[in-house]
Amino acid sequence: MDFKKIKGWLIIILVMGFLLSGHNQAWAAPFLPFPQIQIGMSEGSDNPQQTATSLQILFLLTILSIAPAILVMMTSFTRIIVVLSFLRSALSTQQMPPNQVLIGLALFLTFFTMAPTWNQVNEQALQPYLSGKINQEVALGKAMDPIREFMFKQTREKDIALFVHLSEIKRPHNPDEVPTYVLIPSFIISELKTAFQIGFMIFIPFLVIDIVVASTLMSMGMMMLPPVMISLPMKIMLFILVDGWHLIVRSLVLSFN
Repeated sequence: MDFKKIKGWLIIILVMGFLLSGHNQAWAAPFLPFPQIQIGMSEGSDNPQQTATSLQILFLLTILSIAPAILVMMTSFTRIIVVLSFLRSALSTQQMPPNQVLIGLALFLTFFTMAPTWNQVNEQALQPYLSGKINQEVALGKAMDPIREFMFKQTREKDIALFVHLSEIKRPHNPDEVPTYVLIPSFIISELKTAFQIGFMIFIPFLVIDIVVASTLMSMGMMMLPPVMISLPMKIMLFILVDGWHLIVRSLVLSFN
């Protein structure tokens, strides 16, 4: 075997490989440009239309930044997630179901219960605004009307009166005179009270099981055995037999009607 010939062929192959790779890069460069990302600020324009567009983009970014708070505090999410948390505590299952599952279930139940309200917002505000029939200010007012109606149905008059008194505004004579900044905190504390009431009702049957199990173990002299080890399977079995998830979800959804 002639090693010199093999070495010569290897050198030729390597040189051709380099040439071909450079040739391919030269062809590929015009077709695959590397994108450049630039972030910065420039001098404002004197054109009012461009200024209005910039303000609209800034307003949209602001809305997106507070969207989680709107979803959590101005919808049915608060009541649902608090009740589901009470349920997990009553079952004493620690982190089962996980937080991700509870939050996901609460989100989809929120989408379900808020669907009629959001359909009204879409029909009365979003679609007319996108078609150019109304301006942005009118669209925001029409979008708030269904949301305010939903919050008024779930808010107690006592809570509204509290924040009306704290804000020191003139006593409203009808719901339209109640400012939104007064309605939102009133709605939140009403939702928390309702959620705690439902959570208390959930705790009662599981509390009875804990008391019975603890009393039975003490009467049998098995004081070193943790009652949770006996009560936990019984609570899970009771929850399965009564179809607990069906009852909880049904009660939650019907509580918003």
